[in-house]
Amino acid sequence: MNTNRTGQIIPGVILILIGLAFLAVQVIPGLAEVIRIGQLWPLIIVGAGLVFFSVAIFTKDYEAAIPGSIITGVGALLFYQNLTGDWASWAYAWTLIPGFVGIGILITGLLSPGRPEKFRAGGTLILISAVMFVIFGAFLGPINLGGFLLPAVLILAGLILLGGALFRRA
Repeated sequence: MNTNRTGQIIPGVILILIGLAFLAVQVIPGLAEVIRIGQLWPLIIVGAGLVFFSVAIFTKDYEAAIPGSIITGVGALLFYQNLTGDWASWAYAWTLIPGFVGIGILITGLLSPGRPEKFRAGGTLILISAVMFVIFGAFLGPINLGGFLLPAVLILAGLILLGGALFRRA
């Protein structure tokens, strides 16, 4: 099958299925309460991210994994927040988005052989995202690093970045 056609067929089929699901909620009385659409709506966003992953795999356009990981990650965050009511966590949860980009880059590197630079780039973004999450979570959220732990984490992250810059091959 032509990969260009596959890139249109897969999202087309998924959109039809989503449309049929929305139609079923409108037509079948009580279905919205049974599937708890008010609680589960973020899964629609997760599903949209999974569409990008399927396009990446079936069309061999591996770069589509990057928006797939971002959309899926944000959908998962919204799912957590919607279930718990912890909307204030956006004050620090946004710092995970660069990590979602890093995950997408890592997946791209896994799917496309001979691209080792993707692992370093993805890993760096994940590390930066994790450090920012801990820092912002300590100041704005429930993460309690206490006393010397936060300064130690910041110094360690700085040393890793500095060491990587100084000892990198030209």
